Amino acid sequence: MLRRSPQFLHSRITSASINYAQRLNMSSKPGENFEVHQTSSSDDWHPDPSKSIKLPPNRQALMDDIIALYSCQPTVERVKRYSPDCVYDDQFVYANDGYKMAGQWFALPKLFKDSHNVGYEVIKNDKDLIQFKNEQSWMFAGIHKTAVINALVSLSVDPDTVDSDFIQVKYHKDQANEKDYSHRGIGFYFKKWQAGISMERNRTNIRSRQ
Repeated sequence: MLRRSPQFLHSRITSASINYAQRLNMSSKPGENFEVHQTSSSDDWHPDPSKSIKLPPNRQALMDDIIALYSCQPTVERVKRYSPDCVYDDQFVYANDGYKMAGQWFALPKLFKDSHNVGYEVIKNDKDLIQFKNEQSWMFAGIHKTAVINALVSLSVDPDTVDSDFIQVKYHKDQANEKDYSHRGIGFYFKKWQAGISMERNRTNIRSRQ
């Protein structure tokens, strides 16, 4: 049996304690602190599912719930994948708490007759980040027009749930082109206003399903 010196064991325990304290400290910070700044020389984010990184079961379960939300299948359990202080950030909306974020997902079935996932490719699986290329087909309600959109999606994982069976997201960024989003100016304030409107319209629906 390999024996470890007391000094070695003390070092390992101290290191583990520091890592846990750092994660706990980060987990207490609001979602805005977990933004991933995405830059790319190309907006060609067409996924190749055959190249997708294989995820462990707890992370695959998170992916399944996120894809279901994109596919107009919102449930209270699925929106619980987000921490109460989460951020959802795309080209149209900036929702910076759990209620506003839930409002976006519950609004989708009213805006789209159908949405289905064409395919996705996980390109990064770090401890605190899952990133994937996503292709989604959207059929607008009423006009029956379909749009297929490719995006780069980043899910910043809550450090407090990173090793749990039910992983939660602190920051969800959906980027549809190579330019990162600005959080300044009229456009940004419109995105925040849009998130608030969706929340108010769906507040009763969200509360009734809790």
